[in-house]
Amino acid sequence: MHEDGNGDAHRGAQKMTPSGADREFLALERELTVLLRRARANQGEMAREVHPDLESSAYGLLIRLDECGGRRATELAAYIGVGKATMSRQLRALEELGLIAREPDPADGRAWLVTLTDEGRSRVGKVREARRARYVRQLAHWDRREVAELARLLNQLNGVMEK
Repeated sequence: MHEDGNGDAHRGAQKMTPSGADREFLALERELTVLLRRARANQGEMAREVHPDLESSAYGLLIRLDECGGRRATELAAYIGVGKATMSRQLRALEELGLIAREPDPADGRAWLVTLTDEGRSRVGKVREARRARYVRQLAHWDRREVAELARLLNQLNGVMEK
């Protein structure tokens, strides 16, 4: 092995694939792909449990409102990563389903806050509780510290990906 300008030794060939990619990062990419595919499928199931006509993509929006309370549509669009037109369409659909309401922003009378209705809060709460119970069953053989460590690492990964 030789050292680069920073004094770091290059990894041995056993940790590199023939293409030169780190095996650890290829494994990470593979596992994240599986996780994200399963998460998308689960999100669709959870959305239908909240309401049969709810679009899968709107489920994350309801979770955000459940966790953070009333938000402006522009904040929600930025958080979810969609444009204003897409957000307006999703909010209109959620409003028609009776899951959200718009109310004047007390900090700025010209703006509106989007909030969960009582019905929306109840439905989202039931689905989230069922999901937590499923995680508890699926991970019952894990040590609680491992669950906490996984949550910490995912939070750290999400923070890095957000930037």
